[in-house]
Amino acid sequence: MSFSRILGHDRQKELLQRAIDTHRLPHAYLFEGPEGIGKRLVALALTKRLFCETGQGCCNCPACRKIEHHNHPDLHLLEPDGQFIKIEQIRGIQKELSFRPLEAPRKVCLIDGAERLNPAAGNALLKTLEEPRPETLLILLSAAPEAVLPTIRSRCQRLPFNRLPRARLQEVLADQLNMEEEEAHILTALADGSFKKALGKDRELFLKRRRQLLKTLAGLSPNSILPLLDLARQMAEDKEHLTEQLEILLAFYRDQLLLHHGRNSDDLVNIDLLELLERMAERHPVAALLHKLEALFAARRQLDRNVNRQLAMEVLLLKLVA
Repeated sequence: MSFSRILGHDRQKELLQRAIDTHRLPHAYLFEGPEGIGKRLVALALTKRLFCETGQGCCNCPACRKIEHHNHPDLHLLEPDGQFIKIEQIRGIQKELSFRPLEAPRKVCLIDGAERLNPAAGNALLKTLEEPRPETLLILLSAAPEAVLPTIRSRCQRLPFNRLPRARLQEVLADQLNMEEEEAHILTALADGSFKKALGKDRELFLKRRRQLLKTLAGLSPNSILPLLDLARQMAEDKEHLTEQLEILLAFYRDQLLLHHGRNSDDLVNIDLLELLERMAERHPVAALLHKLEALFAARRQLDRNVNRQLAMEVLLLKLVA
């Protein structure tokens, strides 16, 4: 994908193009911003501009096609191996970067998830950043730049990326992808500016499973212990989507809070469940909703500390149905 076809990030693309035109590309960038908003796409589009036979990132020449298929000999992609990026991976990249480019004017190394460099790997990468070859460019991507070693951050030119504006994302989903307006509204709100979330593995969760999750939750009571434990088990077992499920629950209670304050349906996330929201808002006063939201924030913090997932969900649901 070329710069022109990437949604948003106009300022970032302009700065990168200016650096190319003035021959002032740094030896290392740190692209930082939320997950799934297009940092990797921009990094690959930048690589195309550098490698393309036309110099425009045409997407049609052999160099651009090789980048599209991730098999260009001068493009090196590095991702976490399990939980972390390990020192063996960094040493492998260092060996590759020690050679001259084979086809392109320079070598490009793209490190996705730079915050997951383990300490040994991060310290090893410092040597490359401190003594870069003139024909190399390193692009680090991170959704949590504060977790990247300060010594690494200081040796990269940092380029922040922001979430796509909600109105723009909804417009693209509705108009260009022929999506129903209601679906586009819900996906846009829950994706929180991430095009990847809106169209990726979370789409079914946001549109279909969300309804069932919220209806099941609304049907629970303090006396329905077995159904509550069963729902906690189901949520915990879906480890891949557990964070997104908590986001759905947060939106559910935020919607009820907005109804208490007289906001119209356009401000809500779950506009397809308006009747259920109104019924639940009547049942829950503002103080109770704030208590439930705090319980959700606490559960999210606990999951970040790798607590027992099922136990955390059981405690959470007990607080939500109280």
